[in-house]
Amino acid sequence: MSTYKLYYFNVRGRGEVARLIFAAADQKYEDIRYEREEWVSHKSEMPLGQMPVLEYNGVKLPQSAAINRFLANQFHLAGKDNFDQAKVDAVVDTINDMISKYRPIRMEQDEAKQKELTKTFLADELPKHLQNLEGLGKLYGSGGSFFVGNNLTWADLYFYDIAQHILELDENIFNSYPWLKENRQQVEKQPKIAEYLKNRPKTSH
Repeated sequence: MSTYKLYYFNVRGRGEVARLIFAAADQKYEDIRYEREEWVSHKSEMPLGQMPVLEYNGVKLPQSAAINRFLANQFHLAGKDNFDQAKVDAVVDTINDMISKYRPIRMEQDEAKQKELTKTFLADELPKHLQNLEGLGKLYGSGGSFFVGNNLTWADLYFYDIAQHILELDENIFNSYPWLKENRQQVEKQPKIAEYLKNRPKTSH
């Protein structure tokens, strides 16, 4: 029987999508969470000296995107055929475009500058990316509420996780994007996801 261990910090961050995939698949795994001060003594154990790392049958795999794609393929959450997988990747890449514009806000230490960056992001950048994502959902969703083929894929889980950060900037942001709002609600309604969200450790992002 295959064994899975996920190594990451005791936060959501780059490890959370993998945890959501495990939850959706109802797959048992070892969720190994290091506190920041513990990490120094474990860094040398990781292939690239960074996390997250997935250990699959005793072999460690770094890089969150590689981990997420592997798990999604493993548990049939990547699209039912090659073209569906490409559509899922297109959604994921579009989410990454949005994240690349959001990341500088998270990195900014100066409070006044962070406020200014947030204002610009919400007014100029975010609407464009959300329109793109809503467009892809309508194009590929087969009339349903999931991004590709009216089936849950890791693109839905990825968007769900990232959207939680965006809602902290503006809790009403999705009122203008009904398809995306419905998508998030449908993800939350999945029994295994709902159970995971209810019981997951209360941590920072």
